[in-house]
Amino acid sequence: MMKKEYKQFNKPQDEFESKLLDLTRVTRVTAGGKQLRFRAIIVVGDRKGKIGLGVSKGLDVSQAIEKATRTAKKNLMDVPVNKEGTIDHEVEAKFGPSVILLKPQKSGRGLVAGGTVRTLCQLAGIQNISSKILSRTSNKLNNAKATIKAFELLAKQI
Repeated sequence: MMKKEYKQFNKPQDEFESKLLDLTRVTRVTAGGKQLRFRAIIVVGDRKGKIGLGVSKGLDVSQAIEKATRTAKKNLMDVPVNKEGTIDHEVEAKFGPSVILLKPQKSGRGLVAGGTVRTLCQLAGIQNISSKILSRTSNKLNNAKATIKAFELLAKQI
């Protein structure tokens, strides 16, 4: 008798790394009372020049995170990163009240960025960059969208 061999098919590893930027409780006041939901902001990237941002609400935390991750993977875009691991030129972008300035740096200088911009640059695969949040707002969603807009401006100019 011959022994049957079964091949195990493993799910392919997801090449994208995701990070939770912000998780907030949002309430909507209706005639029946307050409705509680959770809003998740997720950034997805492969550290090779692809990045996506997803925002979604859900009735519980896990549902909000799952929906935001799905949205982020749908909204992937290419970030132009040159061989030194930086951007080609200086760019400034504005989204709502947020203003972000991104400057290229010499190789070996590292990521000189804070908060939301740092997370986005790490997941995009940028190793040498200097950034400054020029506005007074600390809203993570607006800062993330302004950074994505700066990346889009870079991609458009190439």
